Amino acid sequence: MKKILLIEDNQEIRENIAEILALANYNILEAANGKAGVELAKKELPDLIICDIMMPQLDGYGVLHLLGSNPATAGIPFIFLTAKSEKEDFRKGMNLGADDYLIKPFDDLELLDAVEMRLRKNEALKAGFQKNAESLNEFIQEAKGQENLSQLTYDKQKLQHFRKKQPLFLEGNYPNALYFLNKGKVKTYKSNEEGREYITNLYKDGDFIGYLDLIEEKAYRESAMVMEDSDIYTISKEDFFLLLHNNRLVASKFIKILSDNLAEREERLLRLAYNSVRKRVAEALLFVEKQYKQEQQDVLQVVISREDLASIVGASKETVIRTLADFKDEKLIDSHGSKITILNLEKLKRMRN
Repeated sequence: MKKILLIEDNQEIRENIAEILALANYNILEAANGKAGVELAKKELPDLIICDIMMPQLDGYGVLHLLGSNPATAGIPFIFLTAKSEKEDFRKGMNLGADDYLIKPFDDLELLDAVEMRLRKNEALKAGFQKNAESLNEFIQEAKGQENLSQLTYDKQKLQHFRKKQPLFLEGNYPNALYFLNKGKVKTYKSNEEGREYITNLYKDGDFIGYLDLIEEKAYRESAMVMEDSDIYTISKEDFFLLLHNNRLVASKFIKILSDNLAEREERLLRLAYNSVRKRVAEALLFVEKQYKQEQQDVLQVVISREDLASIVGASKETVIRTLADFKDEKLIDSHGSKITILNLEKLKRMRN
């Protein structure tokens, strides 16, 4: 049973709306003012909030602002109740992230239609992102049906093919798009003054690339290069910011999609700073195997050049080659050219620092 929070200071109106919704088999929570409504929303995390604008203690705008600033409640669909129909009230509410309006007086059908539509759209957007082109296109199409997002220009037909070693973007340039890797492999890297390359991340099918610099509107802090022939979708800078700023529900899901591997990446960089070369080589092998693991593959095999592996480890190519030779002598791996087969996964995981 869906849970709806109703925030309305007029007792008669509140009881009337609650009765209609209860007859439609919704679980109703009631708050007589904005302050109580915010506390109840944080405690109960309802599926939908219906809130009056003009209330004592805290008006509807204040309620929406406070809940929109809280990660736990920011994605809850929000419908305003108002007796006012001036354009300024609509604009202020939509800028704060309201999903819909009901202007008093309204009939039972208007209320139920608005509730059902918001809950249905919320469920569609909350569906898990499957990290493929189909899921991305579904997300964009659902987003286009939300308030303030009909002007999205993203076209699923705009798929670009990149050749091996072709740059995606270069350090120092300013970003103008977000990239979605539909098929292939991409690396991001930095180069020091001596020209030595350090790989900051590896990307696989279903990953987004380049969003941090796009969000901060700063020049790229790293370069990106295609490691094998790849198919990549681009989301324009304009569409990116529409998805991020114009609708609370869409923005909430979009941020979760984008930040999926951010914590893992930060943790890997910290380990790189403090771990020994042996441990870093072991973790680099495990990282590459995890990123590019083939389904139904019987052996744990990594295919990567010694140069790229050294760039991930943050050490010279010669040092990495010596370490791999040690691992081979210890029966931890076997290697033939760029193919490295992991023979003892557990020992690599438990490599001492």
